Amino acid sequence: MTSQKTTIPTVTQARGSTRKINKRHAMALGGGMALEWFDFTVYGLMAALLAPHFFPGNDPVASTLSALMVFAVGFIARPLAGIFVGPIADRAGHKKILVISIAAISGSSLLMGLLPTYSQIGVWAAVALVCARLIQGLSTGIEQAVGNSAAVEMATPGHEGRFTTIVSGSILQAGIMLASLVSFIVSASIGGAAMAEWGWRIPFLVGGIAGIFVIYLRRSLPETGAANHEGDTPPSTADVWKQVWKSRGGFLAILFVVAGTQTANYAWTVGLPGLARAAYNEDPTHIFAVTTMLGILMIVAGTYVGALCDKYGNLKVFTIIRFTLIPAVFLITLYNERNILAFATVMLIGGIAVALNQTLFNFIISTLMPAGCRTTGMAVAYGLGVAIFGGTSSYILVWAQQQNMLWAFSSYAAALSIISIWLYSLAARKGQVHIGN
Repeated sequence: MTSQKTTIPTVTQARGSTRKINKRHAMALGGGMALEWFDFTVYGLMAALLAPHFFPGNDPVASTLSALMVFAVGFIARPLAGIFVGPIADRAGHKKILVISIAAISGSSLLMGLLPTYSQIGVWAAVALVCARLIQGLSTGIEQAVGNSAAVEMATPGHEGRFTTIVSGSILQAGIMLASLVSFIVSASIGGAAMAEWGWRIPFLVGGIAGIFVIYLRRSLPETGAANHEGDTPPSTADVWKQVWKSRGGFLAILFVVAGTQTANYAWTVGLPGLARAAYNEDPTHIFAVTTMLGILMIVAGTYVGALCDKYGNLKVFTIIRFTLIPAVFLITLYNERNILAFATVMLIGGIAVALNQTLFNFIISTLMPAGCRTTGMAVAYGLGVAIFGGTSSYILVWAQQQNMLWAFSSYAAALSIISIWLYSLAARKGQVHIGN
């Protein structure tokens, strides 16, 4: 009887020994991550527009806050996915899970684009929206960790930073940029009024259909995970969790690296655009144009930042880049009234620091767990970090603006960045950085 390992090539067989990146593998991995972030960013960008259809009320800011709470619901499921699916990935391999996760992500996006509204089915519209977000959250809770684990294993040794930041940096950020670009094109084509009435559905439908192409690409991926490091494969789920416990310093570092990154990221990609639309009534076409430019910054950043880690070391590069985020988050306080120029200035100047950190963090967290429990440890810590900090970031930002306390949000975000630097440095000193240290 022929085993699966003889019919499905492992990453060791597929990646070769040169620095050349396998473009098909990069697109298959990165395309799924891009679609994940496309769908999440679309919801954030559309929150102020879809809010009246699912949470009707007299106060547009209150409706937007309700929609943003649903945005946060999608993050609650992420740690659960890591707890239940992570050990399977660490013990059995990554390929099938990568295919299933993207099917669920794209399916939930398609569902959100087709949902009836409150005026059609009443409160059940909001219930259906929450269910779709939970499905998306469960899927993306494992997608990020499995994709990152596969990326560092597919990379040529010594060039893990470059490959991972291209896959989970540049290509992933293309998903965020495309979310803004698609929203901009649709809004510019049909106008702001039609966008608010029905056009908000179109980007969700685009995300759902795009999933078919990504599933096709992922079917050709080589196996990674257990098939690539048999000697390190834990014999049971309990052994996976024992390895996670032994690496608890790295686990805590992942949580706060994610917290600092995603608090800023969601402030820029969701909170500030939502604030511009709901609180200051900026033209949505102008908002989408600015967020599209931010996406371009992030795509460019990912092509360079990982190579710097390969050359100069993870700790040095991460520390310098993370420190740039501290002054960046205080730029938010400059956008305190309707002024599209101020919005663009904050988004694009502060966005440079956000882009560098956002494209780097996936590689950094991938280095903090050993191969035998990498997916589980990363998925759970990442899920907790995003759920607690990233998923609530846009809500806290809009609330802080309502209380005239934008400075408090900036101080909170800066503190998370400082903690993440300290914890990663501590993990490096204790030998818990397993790649590129």
